[in-house]
Amino acid sequence: MAARIDAGERDGLAVRTLVAGEGELDATWVPGVGMIGCSLRHRGEELLGQRRGLTAYAQSGSTMGIPLLHPWANRLDGLRYRVGARRVELSPELPRLRLDPGGLPIHGVCAACPWWSVVDERIDGDVATLRARLDFGHHEELMAAFPFPHVLEYAVTLAPGRLTLETVLSATGADPVPVSFGFHPYLVLPGERRSDWEIELPARERLAVDSRGIPTGAREPFSRPPGPLGGETWDDGLTGIDRDVPFTLTGGGRRIAVRFERGYPFAQVYAPEGDDVICFEPMTAPTNALVTGSPDLPLVAPGETFTTAWTVTVQDA
Repeated sequence: MAARIDAGERDGLAVRTLVAGEGELDATWVPGVGMIGCSLRHRGEELLGQRRGLTAYAQSGSTMGIPLLHPWANRLDGLRYRVGARRVELSPELPRLRLDPGGLPIHGVCAACPWWSVVDERIDGDVATLRARLDFGHHEELMAAFPFPHVLEYAVTLAPGRLTLETVLSATGADPVPVSFGFHPYLVLPGERRSDWEIELPARERLAVDSRGIPTGAREPFSRPPGPLGGETWDDGLTGIDRDVPFTLTGGGRRIAVRFERGYPFAQVYAPEGDDVICFEPMTAPTNALVTGSPDLPLVAPGETFTTAWTVTVQDA
């Protein structure tokens, strides 16, 4: 059965739904609202945490599904950062800036961004691909917080049992562009108690953090044997990731595997108390890298590109 891409509507918003594998797996994206992935269903069952829903994301940036966190993932430790000779001061009044309860900038300025445009929809047998583009440098609201002109190209590819997300950042200005973005996939196992979920975390180091969740620069050995999530809560930065071994979530006869294919040497694992979700978040740089200017912060030279990819595989367990 050939794959397909259906145009539709969800909560009054235009969406594209990719369908593959005789309908066993489908994925819905919302280009006009931050290019967010709002649904990933396996045999009709939702695998993404809906939390407050798509409407809340569109109105306030309250995260759900699979949002892109750009141009920084997680937090900055204040309202300023420096990249090379460029100093940036962030006004808390910037219209697209979100602050955490402690007043720290969080998750960039692209939440529910309306300026993505679909540039291609393609079917190749049982594979469907949706491509979208954001010219970041053409929008003053975005440049006010991150004055580094660039273009993002974002491809969502659905094949039987497999979702691939590829992002290409092209530096279009005169200055190098720091790369500190990530994704925040809220995964769930429908019908299974959270305490029974089995997880595997293929990382060797944990980033030490202060009371605000900001890395101190220290790292400590990390090892967590595969096993039930139980009553654990997580909000941890990890590195030393084995790209040959995926992050996994297993239970109820289903296995969800998240693999960082390219460009993501860091992860944030998030499993909060009172919310039946877990997130294996791919990140191009550690939290707060824009401020620290650490050697782990990639820089894209003018005219050059930076490509990332990660995958979600769904199968019977």
